[in-house]
Amino acid sequence: MPNRFDAAQAAATRPLLGIVVALPEEVATLTKRKLVKGECVAIAENILLGFAGAGGLNAQQTAQSLLSKGATALISWGCAAGLAPNLKPGDLLLATQVQSAQASAYPVNADWLAHLHSVLATDLPVVSGTLLESTRIVAASTDKQTLYKQTGAVALDMESAAVFAVGHSAGIPCLAIRAIADPVTLDLPKAVVVALNADGKIELGKLLYFLLSHPWEIPALIKLGLNFNAAGKTLKSVAKQLDNLFSFAHQAYI
Repeated sequence: MPNRFDAAQAAATRPLLGIVVALPEEVATLTKRKLVKGECVAIAENILLGFAGAGGLNAQQTAQSLLSKGATALISWGCAAGLAPNLKPGDLLLATQVQSAQASAYPVNADWLAHLHSVLATDLPVVSGTLLESTRIVAASTDKQTLYKQTGAVALDMESAAVFAVGHSAGIPCLAIRAIADPVTLDLPKAVVVALNADGKIELGKLLYFLLSHPWEIPALIKLGLNFNAAGKTLKSVAKQLDNLFSFAHQAYI
């Protein structure tokens, strides 16, 4: 990943920070606006937010859309599944690199990452390491444990590698900012897998229908909801530094 933009390209481009999110709950940590899948909106003078929906293809398309609108730096933002045994719900993962499902490794811009570490609240639980891509929801704890042993990656998501691939091709700096929602010890309730649609939304009808025949999953859903609340609280804390992050990226790399 280049540490600096091409000067001629930068001179012709209004500096903008582009943020890619997959889920409505992740959108809510950055804005109160209700967005639809594929929508990109300004949430500050120099910050664009793109609601991708779940999965790598959606993230790729949204990242490309943000670039077409002038984004000069990209952040993959949201929640992640923990793979390392020490990660807890609400822990903040600042990835040092992102690894695709095809084993391509995309390094995070080190200077930008170091700046983010320096401006975060000291009481925020922060971990670093490799963020791994999955092309599907990994629900079982045993599968997450296996991935950790095989790859050494500390966490997993479905979108960051696609965002980084777009950023890498464009030669612009990228960050992955992810809060842990489900730790490695947690089996995701099957109701979530069944009810999640391509927009990253839970379809209430499917969820309720499934729970009628699987009522024993209700406690696990409640626990997962509490985990997401912890992750959302962490992301909202980091969101307070977005202007700071944009300013640093603009001044340091452009």
